[in-house]
Amino acid sequence: MLTLASRLDVMNRLGRALSDPTRSRILLRLLDEPGYPAALADELDLTRTNVSNHLACLRGCGIVVAVPEGRRTRYEIADRHLTRALDALVDVVLAVDDGETPPRLLEQSGGELATAGECAADCAADR
Repeated sequence: MLTLASRLDVMNRLGRALSDPTRSRILLRLLDEPGYPAALADELDLTRTNVSNHLACLRGCGIVVAVPEGRRTRYEIADRHLTRALDALVDVVLAVDDGETPPRLLEQSGGELATAGECAADCAADR
């Protein structure tokens, strides 16, 4: 069982991985389908070195896996459950941004959730 400190470290690593706009673009693209570094670089108008470095970070956090295919390497989301979880996180934030509260979240929070603006202000204060 993970200690609180271990769980906090994992959450911080995950947060750092997801907080970079380039990594987020790569991740959103990989949510649609697996990809190859060169193709991802072309599609996202990035250098291949840049994409490879960001993929290494995402791989190091366990978010994506590298699947060797001969001389090429395909990258994909590490697990289908993770794909669903990431999609759900995006949906929750979009719902909050639209002023909606997902019923399950509202129920679990006792009727009180922070607005997107409050979350952004809290995040900015932590920097």
